[in-house]
Amino acid sequence: MRKKLSVYGISLACTAFLVAGCAGEKSALKSESAPVAVTEAPAVKEVTATPAEPAEQQKPVPAASTSPEDAVAKIGSTVITRKELDRAFTVLVAQNRIQPGSTPEAIKEAQKAALDQLIFADLLYQQGLLSPPADLDKQVEFKMSQNKAKFGSPAEFEAALKESGVSEQELVEISRKDIVISSYIETKIVPAITVTDEEIKKFYDDNKAGLAEEPQVKASHILIGVDAAATPEVKAKAKEKAEAILKELKGGKDFAAAAKADSTCPSKEQGGDLGFFGKGQMVPAFEQAAFALKPGEMSEVVETQFGYHIIKLTEKKEATAPNFDELKEKIAVFLKGQKTQKAVFDYVSKLRKETKVEILL
Repeated sequence: MRKKLSVYGISLACTAFLVAGCAGEKSALKSESAPVAVTEAPAVKEVTATPAEPAEQQKPVPAASTSPEDAVAKIGSTVITRKELDRAFTVLVAQNRIQPGSTPEAIKEAQKAALDQLIFADLLYQQGLLSPPADLDKQVEFKMSQNKAKFGSPAEFEAALKESGVSEQELVEISRKDIVISSYIETKIVPAITVTDEEIKKFYDDNKAGLAEEPQVKASHILIGVDAAATPEVKAKAKEKAEAILKELKGGKDFAAAAKADSTCPSKEQGGDLGFFGKGQMVPAFEQAAFALKPGEMSEVVETQFGYHIIKLTEKKEATAPNFDELKEKIAVFLKGQKTQKAVFDYVSKLRKETKVEILL
């Protein structure tokens, strides 16, 4: 499979901090990695939620103005070209950050959303250029070497550039913008963000139910496998065998020994042991039967699309409250990410009010 060059995985992605939404809080806080995405772009709906400021002048583009180098916006003395907009639009659609409809009006709205992203990034970039990293050129050079190292040869790298529609010099400038913006956020905005112990505790108390560990069960099973498309006669024979094994188990036969002897599931090598599993991990009929058992109990014959099962419950873990001490640090990172996202967005909104922004699209 051909490697592709991530172009706007660079520039658009560095315009702000984004954190997993409320629906993802539980998984984010339980993850081993920090739940803050340091270089994610702000959601389009947030950018477009800001109404046009008085300083912005809406100017229609002449019908013939379709050259890639045509200006679609001006931020101060900086120009955003149609080529940049088209590239950003394509990437944001691919990332599902914008979902344009099929009508001309919907496409225009999506283009406006992509343009807002570029304006957002450029406003931060212009501020970052006022105090760029001292080793900016070295960082750009290193970033470019990383990009090239992903390819087996210079020819492959050139082919990827061509496919992405950028020149090597354009990629250099995109990388430079990425580094400048990221550095500005890290050095000028993040240090002012604080999260108190009271805020951490409040978040924990408010979300404790959603952060609780789900109930789990540990079970073993014996499977007499049969194809779902098998004839009724074949299925009946398999079920008869399962019922005969169940009768032996009720008579005192060792479950693990029976699994090793008769089960068609690979778990037979462990005496049928499936380990712990939660809801949603097994097919519904199997899950329902397993969770209905008490530790030490054995099910009747359970039919699924895989065949006929005999289930023995070994252990059950009820839902448990999350441990505050274990989650405290992750909650702090999560909340700092939320605050940073808002601080970046508020700051850029202020810049946009103070800067002459001309929309030429």
